[in-house]
Amino acid sequence: MKKYAFFPGCSAQTTGVSFTRSTEYVAERIGFEMTEIPDWNCCGTSAASLTSPELTVALPARSLAISERELPGRDVVTACAGCFRSLKTSLVYARESEENLAHLRELIDMPYEAKANVVSLLEAFDDDEVRQAISQKVVRKLRTLKVACYYGCAMVRPAGICNFDDPEDPQSMDDLMRLIGAEPVDWAFKTECCGAAQQMAVPKQARPMIERIFENAVANGADCIVTSCPLCMLNLDMREAEINRSRKIRGEEPFDIPCYYFTELIGLAFGGTVEELGIDIHFHPAELLLLQRELDALNLEYEEMIAAAEEKRKKDEMAAKIAAKKAEKAAKAAAAAKAAEAKTAAEQTAEGEGAAR
Repeated sequence: MKKYAFFPGCSAQTTGVSFTRSTEYVAERIGFEMTEIPDWNCCGTSAASLTSPELTVALPARSLAISERELPGRDVVTACAGCFRSLKTSLVYARESEENLAHLRELIDMPYEAKANVVSLLEAFDDDEVRQAISQKVVRKLRTLKVACYYGCAMVRPAGICNFDDPEDPQSMDDLMRLIGAEPVDWAFKTECCGAAQQMAVPKQARPMIERIFENAVANGADCIVTSCPLCMLNLDMREAEINRSRKIRGEEPFDIPCYYFTELIGLAFGGTVEELGIDIHFHPAELLLLQRELDALNLEYEEMIAAAEEKRKKDEMAAKIAAKKAEKAAKAAAAAKAAEAKTAAEQTAEGEGAAR
């Protein structure tokens, strides 16, 4: 399996710690090797782009240059969607021209060749060898769990930068969820923006963006939302209670739709506990749904077992009838043959007696 240099990102041990725990749990069990880039720095994400175009490309370039020097020959993988877009933006800028690459070297004051590619963890998992390894480790398929796969706006867009999956209707996360037995729903908001940092800057205008995401997921039959972005996860998971308070005031039904990282659900299918995967520290309670769906899956398996036993009984009964009919037919054929043989013998005896006279 391919080895990667790993860019953790600033949220890895803070707001995105559940993503980190579940990623490490899954990676260890499938042999997915990631080596952390030494002395990496913040990618700058949206804050840098609002401050300085040079900072936007220089901050990620420094970490990429260190990776190129310390972990030569390895592509860079990052779990965070925001980090992925920042790193990939810098890489695309560097590869556009020799002038851009020279400018980056000057900004970071380091050698840099922009040789290594940058991929998201979701993209790295969308690989035949990795998918096969995942399927081999599943011990508890998440049957009966209906998921709304939420990619957000940073994972697949802009298409010219991210260059991964369909920018309007991506399927990589959906395919991974099917692999572990969950059922992805068809919904319209899988690449809509959650409001990102605007949830803090202009909450009055931004909150409806999250509410519409919940509404569409529920309307299309989802039990939960699955994502690959720590900021999306934070916004959805943390703001649900506040949105529900507003809905109650308006006389509307509150939501009860937990959010998960895609690695949390893969780890759960591997047999991991909610504590091992970080599911127990979500803002919105996320354990009860999983327990209920596990019970539903067991009931479904029991019903299927009963149905299979009944089908086998019917097949055995039919086989016995067929065998009895065949035996009856064979017995009749044997009796007819015996009677014909006796008749032939009698006729031959009669002929012999007639000739003797």
